Amino acid sequence: MQIQITGLFGLIILIADIYALINVVQSRQTSTSAKVVWVLAIIFLPLAGFIAWLLFGPRDK
Repeated sequence: MQIQITGLFGLIILIADIYALINVVQSRQTSTSAKVVWVLAIIFLPLAGFIAWLLFGPRDK
């Protein structure tokens, strides 16, 4: 089963993923290997990766 995400919802997810990727890369409290894992999760699982990043991702103080 394949789910297609198109239109406005797809654009919103793309913008959210780009925002998450930028924050992961700029994070100072995360090791390089953890950054790679987060980036791969966000790229290969766009919606699930973004939600996981929101809940468990690195937080700069």
